[in-house]
Amino acid sequence: MARDTGSAWSARGRVIDVLFHLPNLIRLYWRLFRDARVSLWPKALLVGALAYVALPFDLIPDFIPFVGEIDDLVIVIVAARWFMHWCRPSRARARAGDA
Repeated sequence: MARDTGSAWSARGRVIDVLFHLPNLIRLYWRLFRDARVSLWPKALLVGALAYVALPFDLIPDFIPFVGEIDDLVIVIVAARWFMHWCRPSRARARAGDA
């Protein structure tokens, strides 16, 4: 039976691509976080997600193998995606056009 190794290589490529661009992403998030045009709610979401990872209480305890660590990662990734979605330039232009 033939194995589909193309999907494994593409997944590795995506991980390597994200790791390669991680310093730029961190700088982008930091600049958006400091930008006065970004509302308080996306910033609070990002801080809340990072606080959830740093604080000792969890929805899923970390002593449960694999799942305990993954929930922290999923929350940070989802919060980062929502933060970026709420900071889109098209949304800022739409709000500026309303004023």
